[in-house]
Amino acid sequence: MTTSLTMRERAAAQAYLRLVETARAVLADPGLAPLAGVYLSSPMAEADEALRRAGLAGNEARLLSLVATLRGSDAAPEPSRDGAGRGPRDTV
Repeated sequence: MTTSLTMRERAAAQAYLRLVETARAVLADPGLAPLAGVYLSSPMAEADEALRRAGLAGNEARLLSLVATLRGSDAAPEPSRDGAGRGPRDTV
């Protein structure tokens, strides 16, 4: 099944992926983990706002479907490749 993303849905999926990848990076680093709240507050706010604008707040199944479409597979999101919380396909 092919899913077509609107601009707002794409932005929400990308914001979600940035949040997940940032959380992975922060929590994997023992030096950063104690400051996770500081590092994650901005990506969380961005994702919340993007989900709200796209009408996806509370619709996790649709969001995860869009994320899979954005990634080009049904696989779970890949960790970032550049260490900054963004993979090569994560553009805004």
